[in-house]
Amino acid sequence: MTTLQLLGLVGFVALLGVICKNINWQMFISHKKSQHMLFGCAAAVFFLWIFRASVPADPSPSVHFLWVVALALTLGFRFAILAGTLALIGITIAGKESWEMLGVNGLLGIAAPIALSYLIFMLVFHKLPRHVFIYIFLCAFIPGALAIAFKMALMGGYYFLDDVYTWSVIKDNYLVLIPLLLFPEGMLNGMTMTMLIIYFPSLAYTFHDKFYIDGK
Repeated sequence: MTTLQLLGLVGFVALLGVICKNINWQMFISHKKSQHMLFGCAAAVFFLWIFRASVPADPSPSVHFLWVVALALTLGFRFAILAGTLALIGITIAGKESWEMLGVNGLLGIAAPIALSYLIFMLVFHKLPRHVFIYIFLCAFIPGALAIAFKMALMGGYYFLDDVYTWSVIKDNYLVLIPLLLFPEGMLNGMTMTMLIIYFPSLAYTFHDKFYIDGK
């Protein structure tokens, strides 16, 4: 384990500790719906993250869709981090990621994009008119595209600093894929939240009819 991987693991464990400390576990254990949402979302993200691709010409980092913006909007910041962590542990056990990368993947691949998306949501909620279309496009679609670009940029920086890949491989086989993933990732998150708020609005933690439908 390299120094950066160790620092990433310490930072991620510390973050999980703070999150777990600020969760009402007694309420969570007694609330079956919250349990089903957490583990159901974790399972859905796990199956999505199993499927990944990379440039076949040379050894290069693999890429996959994130879906973490919809995760954050559905579960809220803290439970989205926990669901993402469960999914990350699952794909690590499945051999898709290494245990040495657990902390780095947790911080840069889960916590950072979720934090970015939730920050955008809060800014939009407090600064712009509360309308269902603003929620879909500015809280789900656009943040989805930004989140995957942010995650890949951070991971590209890590790969370079930790000398995992050369800069030419990172630039030509990894970062070059960002433009190709922006629209699909945005569409995935946008359509997920669209379907959710149409058919199951009560399941979305960040969506409330009184704000986005009634305009209060």
